[in-house]
Amino acid sequence: MTRGLFVTLEGGDGSGKTTQAERLERWLVGRGRTVVRTREPGGTEVGVEVREIVLHHRGDVAPRAEALLYAADRAHHVATVVRPALARGDVVVQDRYIDSSVAYQGAGRVLDPDEVRRISEWATEGLVPDLTILLDLPWEIARRRLDGARTRYDRLEAEAGEFHERVRAAFLGLADAEPDRFLVVDATRPADEIADVIRERVRALA
Repeated sequence: MTRGLFVTLEGGDGSGKTTQAERLERWLVGRGRTVVRTREPGGTEVGVEVREIVLHHRGDVAPRAEALLYAADRAHHVATVVRPALARGDVVVQDRYIDSSVAYQGAGRVLDPDEVRRISEWATEGLVPDLTILLDLPWEIARRRLDGARTRYDRLEAEAGEFHERVRAAFLGLADAEPDRFLVVDATRPADEIADVIRERVRALA
């Protein structure tokens, strides 16, 4: 049986993760692979409810509570969607994973990044992606993209620029620390070029 492959896409809001996940899924299916495309939060029925709380709840959510909600969703999602798919030999293409919690709740919310990571590592029983694609985009460009696509921002998108700069710096720091797992792509490049770079890296794994 073909081994399963776990690919995650990371980056700030507006960096093009959904577009590239769709393109990668189509390419992999064309190569005969079964693909499970999913996201966090929101990849399960439980996740949809968690997503509503963490992204659209009116009023404050304490930073530690927010981190724990993401970890709870992740535990359920990995146990019920990701691990079963990998066991079948499928390719999981996932929008956001542990690195997002480290960047957003760790750096963005100014919590201890190591503590945030440990919570999710416990929740997922240490499941690590085979490849993490980081779509890197300066916040001022991301904001212009979001302004053209949104009529309403979610709780994280609505944060000030300083928040998003901390998040971006955290993502780049994570990539520097694990260069074998990460592929960093300049998200200002045309979407077709980005897709080509991603396919080249995934081809070596899939």
